[in-house]
Amino acid sequence: MREKSFSKFQILANTVMIIWTIIVILPFLLLSLSSITDENTLVANGYSFFPEKLSPAAYVYIIKSGVKILKAYGVSILITLIGTAVNVLLSALMAYPLSIKRLPGRRFLNFFVFFTMLFNGGIVPSYLMWTGIFQIKDTIWAQLLPNFLLSAWNVMMIRTYFMTSIPDSLYEAAEIDGASQVKIFCNIVIPLGRPILVTMGTFAGLSYWNDWTNGLYYIVKNKNLYNVQNLLNQMVNNIQYLATSSNSNVTSAASSIPSTAIQMAIAFVAILPIMLIFPTFQKYYSKGLTLGGVKG
Repeated sequence: MREKSFSKFQILANTVMIIWTIIVILPFLLLSLSSITDENTLVANGYSFFPEKLSPAAYVYIIKSGVKILKAYGVSILITLIGTAVNVLLSALMAYPLSIKRLPGRRFLNFFVFFTMLFNGGIVPSYLMWTGIFQIKDTIWAQLLPNFLLSAWNVMMIRTYFMTSIPDSLYEAAEIDGASQVKIFCNIVIPLGRPILVTMGTFAGLSYWNDWTNGLYYIVKNKNLYNVQNLLNQMVNNIQYLATSSNSNVTSAASSIPSTAIQMAIAFVAILPIMLIFPTFQKYYSKGLTLGGVKG
């Protein structure tokens, strides 16, 4: 009787997961199909999983900006790698002492970190600080430092994982053996905390990759520092400008540009690397449910 109910539950669970997976995949499929749909067909019939006519015009338009795209991808990759590594390192370094129950002033420090999740100075004070004091305007630091270098949310999540998944007995045993706090952090905390560090690193990487506000605010003259999101956003704005221009020649030229399909192609190009990289780290998410106990 028990085996029969378990079998029914498995069937139900698998059915729900299959339906959920299809729901998740369908928007990406529609996006990719729309990006290769003929512009006239797309305007006349709307988005469809079965387009009447296909056309690579949108990707041809993007490829014509090949050098700019490659530079933007290089900036995005560089910023994402460096920013993610620094974000995870700083978050772990801050979360570890906050997870130690005997740390003096621990309650106040936890409240201080939590307070920054609720309140911040706002856009204008941040802009004045970064441009006036740190002088990051039109530099590579503008894409790296503001907003994402250290996340209070990441700190709190990593701290909670360290507290619940790494037993105090491991710390005590390491201290009895004469290990310093640095050695405990490197040899115990980092290996056992790898699942949460990879998970939070994924969130930080997504934030860096998808960010376009830093480039919008702080990159004014040096367009070579645009990341993929900034460049693609600029391309969309240029297409919209051409379409609404009062100059008849410009409007005529804009009419031949597949603006709707290009927007779909731009979105697909922007998310493609994330779709390819994300499954690589998927195994760490399930490990986070089981790793961290005392073994043996």
